[in-house]
Amino acid sequence: LDDIGRSADFLRRAKGGVTLSGGEPLVQPRFAASIFRGCKEIGLHTALDTSGHLGAKVSDAMLDDIDLVLLDIKSFDPAIYRRVTGVELQPTLDFARRLDSLGKPMWIRFVLVPGLTDDPANVEGLADFAASLKMVERVEVAPFHKMGEFKWAELRLPYELADTEPPTRASVI
Repeated sequence: LDDIGRSADFLRRAKGGVTLSGGEPLVQPRFAASIFRGCKEIGLHTALDTSGHLGAKVSDAMLDDIDLVLLDIKSFDPAIYRRVTGVELQPTLDFARRLDSLGKPMWIRFVLVPGLTDDPANVEGLADFAASLKMVERVEVAPFHKMGEFKWAELRLPYELADTEPPTRASVI
């Protein structure tokens, strides 16, 4: 918070703020809550970048200190979501509905991966879900890329998407 405080004037003038992202910031909910509270005390805009899977760990008091939630939904198909993330989709959807019921602005973010998340039924399901929430300000569709492939090699782990090409621009739009 001391470091953030030193930049607070600049951040306010630039109409910026503080975003906690990760990994997953909700793995440390007390730490995240403390940062958000401190940022609000010095008048900064706050955002939480999360998968939403651990949304049940977020208290209403913590949500009061968060101005915007950037919610990553890797797939709307529960089987694909489980394959991609290793966890169930439902907690993320429940968190989105909770945010909506509390009037908390959110952006939903989705990565389009050819052959994995690009099935029209999956994309339409996510679009319908997002449209059912009144607090969704935007939906971002990001094209899959291979910029992190080297990390898998460094860890000596197989990279399952090695043969996957990024989607065409037309398929993202």
